[in-house]
Amino acid sequence: MLAYEDGEAAMAWLARAFGFKERMRMIDQDNRLAHGELELNGGIVMLASPPDYLSPNSHVEVCEPARKWLAMPWVIDGVVIYVDDVDKHCERAKKAGATILSEPEDTPYGRHYRAADLEGHRWMFLQRTE
Repeated sequence: MLAYEDGEAAMAWLARAFGFKERMRMIDQDNRLAHGELELNGGIVMLASPPDYLSPNSHVEVCEPARKWLAMPWVIDGVVIYVDDVDKHCERAKKAGATILSEPEDTPYGRHYRAADLEGHRWMFLQRTE
């Protein structure tokens, strides 16, 4: 479950940039995303827009420790998603405006890259090695 300042915009962006498909969207009486679900390769990510929430991009503007840990390319409090083709996925994300934190690389546990989304949430996309 991820919180977003603008959950509806996030759902559209995540679909365009990362290839998610929308499963569900519920809007509350204040016209905020109360619950949203996106699916990719059988996995589900849930989203919402809680009142007074600050995204990582907004939080970094008012918090020195957040500025320090967001200066690193690591996925801190992020999400790992398995994809079939990391390189192709990374190119799609770049074209949609994702911030690429690390280019695709091979590791002992698979090929991966790291990206930040439109509000600064961090994602790692991993391709399993067989």
